[in-house]
Amino acid sequence: MSFQKEIEKRRTFGIISHPDAGKTTLTEKLLLFGGAIQTAGAVKSNKIKKTATSDFMEIEKQRGISVATSVMAFNYRNTQINILDTPGHKDFAEDTFRTLTAVDSVILVIDCASGVESQTEKLMEVCRMRKTPVIVFINKMDREGRDAFDLLDELEDKLSIKVRPLSWPIGIGETFKGVYNMHRGNLNLFEGSKTNIAKENIEIDNLQSTVLDQYIGADFANELREEVELVNGVYDELAVSQYLSGEVAPVFFGSALNNFGVQELLNTFIEIAPKPRGRESDSGLISPSDDKFSGFVFKIHANLDPKHRDRIAFLRIVSGKFERNKFYQHSRVEKKLKFANPTSFMAQDKSVIDEAYPGDVIGLYDTGNFKIGDTLTEGPSFLFKGIPSFSPEIFKELQNNDPMKSKQLEKGIQQLTDEGVAQLFIKQPGNRKIVGTVGELQFEVIQYRLKHEYSAECTFVPKNYFKACWMTTTSEEQLAEFLKRKASYIVSDKDGNPVFLAESPWLLSSAEQDFPEITFHKTSEFKLEKSYL
Repeated sequence: MSFQKEIEKRRTFGIISHPDAGKTTLTEKLLLFGGAIQTAGAVKSNKIKKTATSDFMEIEKQRGISVATSVMAFNYRNTQINILDTPGHKDFAEDTFRTLTAVDSVILVIDCASGVESQTEKLMEVCRMRKTPVIVFINKMDREGRDAFDLLDELEDKLSIKVRPLSWPIGIGETFKGVYNMHRGNLNLFEGSKTNIAKENIEIDNLQSTVLDQYIGADFANELREEVELVNGVYDELAVSQYLSGEVAPVFFGSALNNFGVQELLNTFIEIAPKPRGRESDSGLISPSDDKFSGFVFKIHANLDPKHRDRIAFLRIVSGKFERNKFYQHSRVEKKLKFANPTSFMAQDKSVIDEAYPGDVIGLYDTGNFKIGDTLTEGPSFLFKGIPSFSPEIFKELQNNDPMKSKQLEKGIQQLTDEGVAQLFIKQPGNRKIVGTVGELQFEVIQYRLKHEYSAECTFVPKNYFKACWMTTTSEEQLAEFLKRKASYIVSDKDGNPVFLAESPWLLSSAEQDFPEITFHKTSEFKLEKSYL
């Protein structure tokens, strides 16, 4: 198969949701329909199993497959589908933000009873920022929930995006009968099965057919006809170009647990979802069709068993063809590396690969060469624009419990923050370390791993900060004055950029008013465009 055809057959997307919306179940059913697994439960049973870290894994298991199999790939109708699973728990939101930089589109899972929740809104902010195409799957229609029209209104209101239903539910809860595929104009009724694909699909090409009444009853049939007519009158026809530009989100209804509506979603996804897209670099846009290989690291995962120190760097391929045992340039450290055992992820199995193409995500065994955001290239050296750090919500100062273990603590906190477990800020004088996270759970993770992997023990002392703000300016003099006046609130991030730790919303607002030529950024995304450095 030609290089261009390999690119065109790939679809790489992330599944995002508020916790408990059914993301893991939908992931399983997509794998089930794709033939990657034969029965549901295979994904959930693949949670990390390591007896040496059983206590800590009680915390870590909350992430489920998001740790063990962050990438799952399968073939469906001659399309190579790469699923990047994301943690639902808000304490691991930054993992999700980083993963979204590696996908070309997103499926957003909504619980029909809960509707749009806070974590969903935050995730959509990132998608809007990057103009990532989004498909919405409203899940758990086999349970009692809210009216479909109310859910659509809430999606548009809270997520600031237009929607277009492409399937429509028949009943809800105990009366749920199936879904009408508005995109193709036919009806699919499934005999629900929690573990296997239903053997018989009943298709009715004409919604007005009296055969519909025979299958679901006259009352349900008439209600479906009225609702579909109303939907077609209220919502514009789907323009694929608007979906691809992130302006309109197609919506599907179903029950992932009982296989309702999943195949409609999957079939439409491979039809309209974007092919692998290029990425911006400091040398301009890098296109997937470029001959020379390039890619970037968006996630690093270390084996949590202290007996094995291997780390895997997850690399999104942007251009060219990746080949095993070929030397590539590590742009940040300016040295050549080759990889004897590059890994692909097929459902729950890992396998060594010889080659991979744009859109693919591969695992590279890492001895400490990589940090998040690093670039590998085959041709001239360049850097993909960095994966942003978002302002943490909780700040604590790291204190060493054993001065004899200072080197171990230093090494450990540097490596863990390279992995993205948390953000590290350095405060002078004294080289004091302030750790920022989006959730309390990360501090438990850091303490455990410092103790068991680096033989270093620490204590975290809470600090009263509101936001970490990166800064750009049109006036070097005003910036210098600000850094002088606010010296006690200035720290450095891992790249050496000064960061303002604002203690309250009022103090941040005051700084913005007093120093109008400084822009305060709540994400390091500004470094993609223009830094004052």
